[in-house]
Amino acid sequence: MRSRFLSVLLAFGVSACDGSPSRNILGSYFPSWMVCALAGIAAAVIGRSILKATGLLGELPAPLAVMLAIACAVTFSLWLVWLA
Repeated sequence: MRSRFLSVLLAFGVSACDGSPSRNILGSYFPSWMVCALAGIAAAVIGRSILKATGLLGELPAPLAVMLAIACAVTFSLWLVWLA
């Protein structure tokens, strides 16, 4: 039983992804997480300008945490939608 478990564990260990998730942008391959992170940062900058234009930025108790949450939410959502 133990040798069977070890052989199954070894089979799972040597079977890996067939390739890294990357995107060809202008002839250069970029990791997909980097593209998603840049989109999240852009969304946070756009969100900050919208909050500043509406006057809500001054009402936030921790604007940096809110901008980080927006960036993370967009990054992870894009990652799930694009690569899943």
